[in-house]
Amino acid sequence: MLQILPALASGGVERGTLEVAQCLVQAGHRSLVMSAGGRMVIDLEAAGSTHITWPIGRKSIWSLRLVPRLRQLWRDERVDIVHVRSRFPAWLVYLAWRSMPAGDRPRLVTTMHGRYHENAYSRVMTYGELVIVISRMIEHDAKQAYQVADERLRLIYRGVSPQAYPHGYQPDDAWKQAWYAQYPASFGKRILLLPARITAWKGQAELIQLMAFVSQHRDDVHALMVGEIDPRKRTYADALTKQLADAGLTNHITITGHRSDLKQIMAISDIVYSLSTTPEAFGRTTLEALTMGKPVIGYQHGGVAEQLAEMLPEGAVEVGNVAEASLLTLHWLEKPPTVLPNHRFTLEKMLAQTLDVYAEVVALPKGTACTSQ
Repeated sequence: MLQILPALASGGVERGTLEVAQCLVQAGHRSLVMSAGGRMVIDLEAAGSTHITWPIGRKSIWSLRLVPRLRQLWRDERVDIVHVRSRFPAWLVYLAWRSMPAGDRPRLVTTMHGRYHENAYSRVMTYGELVIVISRMIEHDAKQAYQVADERLRLIYRGVSPQAYPHGYQPDDAWKQAWYAQYPASFGKRILLLPARITAWKGQAELIQLMAFVSQHRDDVHALMVGEIDPRKRTYADALTKQLADAGLTNHITITGHRSDLKQIMAISDIVYSLSTTPEAFGRTTLEALTMGKPVIGYQHGGVAEQLAEMLPEGAVEVGNVAEASLLTLHWLEKPPTVLPNHRFTLEKMLAQTLDVYAEVVALPKGTACTSQ
């Protein structure tokens, strides 16, 4: 079994890949993962999978040289299923796959992890013999934009383990001491958290607007922006810093960059936000927060809206309505809402359903590929 994605640095897709890989190993299967590498490779290999370091996500004409190498690798390693999770690697995989005799091909599964631009380049994510979609929104896109038949679509929500993210979890005193030593401005404050990589559509500018309002009414709040700062987005990050200064909020909002302890940060937060102006395909961090019982305020679109509908309906606000989110923040700081338990979006369900898809695709008759090219 081989999963393929561009890299293993950070993110929900990457974590889901590791979780599936570990499940495969625990079930007695051989698990291979191909990517350009990254900080998560150590965890992958520690859990028993084999990592294959290829520049599979490099968008270059020279990457076509990987196509015959893929075919040879599949033969050498006796790969029975290839599960690809990103568009450019999917094109290389598909070119290698379709050029093999039907009886010699591994089975092909794709997962649509995002709301891609509707074009021929993105269509490759629908070329799997079975296509996993991670929310109702993505399922709708697959049907409407690419006319994928129902019989090839499998809805599998991303999942979080209630054991790994227990309701009411709090980090230990040593972690808290280290945190407040590093970020003393947050000590003794009510914490408002936006966990998202630093990029224009993820809502950092909206959080600044929200804090400009909330801080006028309360002096006990501090906001955190926690997420990867891509070197290519450095200009945007610098613009955010200037925006903070112009709004007089430099001491009220902290930009931390990437943190590997997001679970602990969410646990000390009073409210977690999803303010993405473009709908999230799913939104894993919001589910982690909800699973721990943390209130989430999120724009009512995409996968986050589907989570809130199940666990905290009153947390959904109109897309772009910062005023509504600000007023709800003030209300919840006075009277926190009750978050319903996570019964629907569990890691156990996600893994079981994914392995079911693998078993199903292996059982399909050979030579009956149903791609919609």
